[in-house]
Amino acid sequence: MDIIVCIKQVPQSTQVEVDPETGVLKRSGVKGKMNPYDLFAIETALRLKKNENDTVKAVTMGPPQAKSVLEEAVMMGADGGLLVTDRRFAGADVLSTSYTLSQAVKLCGKADLVICGKQTTDGDTAQVGAELSEFLGMDYTANACELKLNDNGLTVTVNRDGKTVVQNMAFPCLISVDGDIATPRLPSYKRGKELGDLSALIRVVSLADFADQEATHYGLNGSPTQVERIFPPEKNTQKEIFEGSGEELTEKLFGILSSKKFI
Repeated sequence: MDIIVCIKQVPQSTQVEVDPETGVLKRSGVKGKMNPYDLFAIETALRLKKNENDTVKAVTMGPPQAKSVLEEAVMMGADGGLLVTDRRFAGADVLSTSYTLSQAVKLCGKADLVICGKQTTDGDTAQVGAELSEFLGMDYTANACELKLNDNGLTVTVNRDGKTVVQNMAFPCLISVDGDIATPRLPSYKRGKELGDLSALIRVVSLADFADQEATHYGLNGSPTQVERIFPPEKNTQKEIFEGSGEELTEKLFGILSSKKFI
């Protein structure tokens, strides 16, 4: 069985600048980390790996520094990684991102199963998995919380708005996993030392490596949706401290809530 896990490097901090013209995050010089939901996706893939013939590969799209999350995936147990990096991919919306990832997955060869995290912390759209499945022509389900191998594919337990649904999915297929599916393992320092040069296990590709090399299908040019405005939430640090007896403070609080029409 050949498994591909789509992962992403996201900013460590919420204090990230936004390009006023394009509305996209300025990632240059910003420290990154593995998207938390993708850790669950990697752990799920590794638990499905039963023998040496099974493979787990991680794929990410991003700037050159995104290579670090692929190295982390390898140290967790993945067999290799694919970094998709090209300035022409910058500014991609979810549709353009999904199409780019579909081209990358095809470069990896045969894929019985593709796993994505539920969503990313820098976009929170939770749409890439579904759109990627359309481009790959694979059956898809989201919010998977339990997986079991069967004779033809997977038996998947899925969270559906407070209800649990069990469905069978034949290979090849694509799933997005929720955060309660498994506890991710830590990257193994020992495995990293044994493998030596982790970069040797990571292939770096660009638009020139894709079957579809039409630049207008990627990045900002290939994105039908544009961000009109993005901004951090306003912070209110003002505070008032009141002293008095319980009865006095209760009356004071009631007066404030009433004046603001909360009650």
